[in-house]
Amino acid sequence: MTFQDLALDPKILKAIEDAGHTTPTPIQQQAIPAILEGKDLRASAQTGTGKTAAFMLPSLHKLTKQVPGHGPRVLILVPTRELAMQVATEAAKYSKHLSRVSTVCIYGGTPYPVQNRQLSRPYEILVATPGRLIDHMQRGRINFGRVELFILDEADRMLDMGFIEPVEQIAKALPKQRQTLMFSATLKGPVMNLSKRLLTNPTEISVAHDTAKHENIDQKLMYVDDLNHKHRLLDHILSTPDLNQAIIFTSTKRYAGELEDKLTGSGFKAAALHGDMSQRERTRTIRRLREGAINILIATDVASRGIDVQNISHVINFDLPMCAEDYVHRIGRTGRAGAKGVAFSFASSKDRDSLRRIEEFTGQKIPSHQFAGMEPTNKSASKPQSWKFGPRKRPRSR
Repeated sequence: MTFQDLALDPKILKAIEDAGHTTPTPIQQQAIPAILEGKDLRASAQTGTGKTAAFMLPSLHKLTKQVPGHGPRVLILVPTRELAMQVATEAAKYSKHLSRVSTVCIYGGTPYPVQNRQLSRPYEILVATPGRLIDHMQRGRINFGRVELFILDEADRMLDMGFIEPVEQIAKALPKQRQTLMFSATLKGPVMNLSKRLLTNPTEISVAHDTAKHENIDQKLMYVDDLNHKHRLLDHILSTPDLNQAIIFTSTKRYAGELEDKLTGSGFKAAALHGDMSQRERTRTIRRLREGAINILIATDVASRGIDVQNISHVINFDLPMCAEDYVHRIGRTGRAGAKGVAFSFASSKDRDSLRRIEEFTGQKIPSHQFAGMEPTNKSASKPQSWKFGPRKRPRSR
C-alpha cells in the first residue's frame, strides 16, 4: 500500500512526498480510512509508529472543505508542552500546501498575551495541553462551536499525570456531534473506561509492540551495587569515543539537576531538562542539543516527551522507569532514521520489579553487560539467572 491508495487530497500527498514518506505505517494504514469514514476511533500504538500522521493526515483532508466561522475545527489534546510543539510542527509540515489551514499551539509557560493574539486570528487546528486550554476556556478566549474532530494523543500519559478531570471538562464543552479519536500506548483500565465515556461505537485498532523496530539499538543491562557504582559506570560510558550525543534519564528532577552539576564540573557539555524549568529554558536547552552546543542531556520522563533529535547515539537509564512503556519511549530516542544506537540500563536488586515489568512488556530479556574492572561486588547481582521473576508467594494466613 502507498499513500496514494488512501484517497487523501493531492496537496496533502505532495506534502507527504516532500517529507520523503512513501509507504504508510501499519497504524496509518488502519487508522486513516476509519477516520476518513467519520468513525470514532481508539487506537493502541507506541511512540515511533507514525501515530501523529495517522490522525493528522485525515484531519487535514477533512479541513480541505471550508466551514464558515471562528475557532478550531480540530482540537488535539496532548499531555506535555514538548509533545504539543511536536504535533504542531507535524501539522505545519503536512498542511504547507493548504493555504487556508493554520495551527495554533498553546501550553503552559508561555505568556498569555502571545497566545491571546494567536487565538484571535483565524485558525483551524488547536493543539493544547489540558491545563492551559482550560485557562483560556474560562477566560472565554475559545469558541468550540466549529469543532468536528477531538483527538486525545497519549491518553494514558494524560491520565498518569492526573488530567482525567480536565479532559472530561474539556470534552463536555465540545459539540456533541463530533468525531473523537483516542491514541494511547495501552487501552487498559482507566484509559478504556474514559474511552467508553467519550467515544461512540468506536473502531478499535491495536498495533502490537514491535520489538523488531529496536533491532538497531544495542540494549545492555548493567547490574550495580550502589549510587557510586552507577557514577563510575556513567563516567566510563560518557568517555567512550563512539559517543556522539547522549540522553541520561533520571527518576527525579532534583537528581537531574544534581547530575548536571556533577557532569559539567567534570568538564562534560551537559544540561538538564525537567519540569521546574520555564518553557523558554526548555526550548533553549533542546536547541543547544540539536546544534551540538551540548552533547549530554539529563532528563526526566515528563520533560522528555516529544524530544526528537536525530544524533542521539546513547541512551542511559541511570534510573529504571516505573512504567514499562516509558522504557520503550526512552530507548527510542536513539537509533533513529536508520542509525545505530546503544541503550544502557542500570539496575540494582531493588529494581527487580521494574525490570520484570519492562521485560514482560517488551517480550524480551535485556542482555546483561559488564565492564572489566567495574563488575558489581555483589556477586549475585552480576548473574541475571539469580534474579527469579516468578510469581511472588503469598504469606500463609494465620
